Amino acid sequence: MTDTAVHSQTRNDMLRFVKSNIRDYALLLSLLVIMIFFQVTTDGTLFKPVNMTNLILQNSYIVIMALGMLLIIVAGHIDLSVGSVSGFVGAVAAVMMVPWKMDPFVTMLACLALGAAIGGAQGYFVAYHRIPAFIVTLAGMLIFKGLALTVLGGASVGPFPREFQLLSSGYVPDVFNITFMGGPFNLLALIIGAVVTATIIYFNIKERREQQAHGLAEEPHIIYLGRNVLIAGAFLGFTFLMARYKGLPNVLIVMFALIALFVFLTTRTTFGRRVYAMGGNEKAAKLSGINTERMTLMIFVIMGALAALAGLVFAARLNVATPKAGAGFELEVIAACFIGGAAVTGGVGKIIGAVIGAFIIGVMNNGMSIMGIGIDYQFVIKGAVLMLAVFLDVYYKNKAA
Repeated sequence: MTDTAVHSQTRNDMLRFVKSNIRDYALLLSLLVIMIFFQVTTDGTLFKPVNMTNLILQNSYIVIMALGMLLIIVAGHIDLSVGSVSGFVGAVAAVMMVPWKMDPFVTMLACLALGAAIGGAQGYFVAYHRIPAFIVTLAGMLIFKGLALTVLGGASVGPFPREFQLLSSGYVPDVFNITFMGGPFNLLALIIGAVVTATIIYFNIKERREQQAHGLAEEPHIIYLGRNVLIAGAFLGFTFLMARYKGLPNVLIVMFALIALFVFLTTRTTFGRRVYAMGGNEKAAKLSGINTERMTLMIFVIMGALAALAGLVFAARLNVATPKAGAGFELEVIAACFIGGAAVTGGVGKIIGAVIGAFIIGVMNNGMSIMGIGIDYQFVIKGAVLMLAVFLDVYYKNKAA
């Protein structure tokens, strides 16, 4: 084969691969374009270390709930109650720690168990009584919104013990105490970022070699190299910005650990494969031996626990529990999943996509607020972005068919 033919074949392979993965690349490109746009329009405010830290803190609870919501959507269901559940759990935590003076660590464990129990109760009706999840969780949304008001007595409760506040407002300690560029610099944050980056690249290389050994490597080499360079640059650049402020927030560590766990669950375990099988064709999954009722119950338990954790993080960040906490969270969580590539019909979606979707919404919220765009127009713009994402999903699915 001549050099021209080889180059032509390589180019065709690249085009075919990009076309078959258009949603993934379009998603990453969209996030990059949105970030550059707001960096320019906000006169460089978006990428300032303090603003990037605020961006993480403001969107951590949305990302946490999006991990569970993706499982729910992939399995062919929906959960409208997550915002109310997070607000209710935050209210319960406030009452336990402030009037009752309970230990913050015990309170957090009890609240996570409460969230899992709530998710299990809703999942039971969906799985074993075949009541549509839309109806069950809509009822749950109303129930737990009312219970939050009851628990708090219609008033805000706070402030919380310092140990609990550290869940959202604490940072990985600066053990080196050095200065850089005229200010404090958390070297430990940069070291952690470098270790995480090296770990991700290592596993990417390992996966690539396994694919090549079995003749399954479809991603062209140039795209593979570019992707890893982009990942390394993004992680190192982000941790450098964090190091120039206060370092890595505690909630970021929790969030990253959860993302890694759920990526592993959905891509490397039988549990993950069964969730996708259910969403693709529940009847076929049941006939193949999958206990679909138990699987449905399990994903709702997971969703409930994550909603509880998000409620704790949100309450810790505000340092007070309010009756309106959690309002509208479910809309942003669901939007993050659909913008991130989850299919409205179930069976399709990736954890990383949901995370990117959450950060697209977060960057838009942050950037539009800095620009002084009114909340009314913010809703319009986010609704248009969600509609476009779902339209593209349906369009490409119909085109593929």
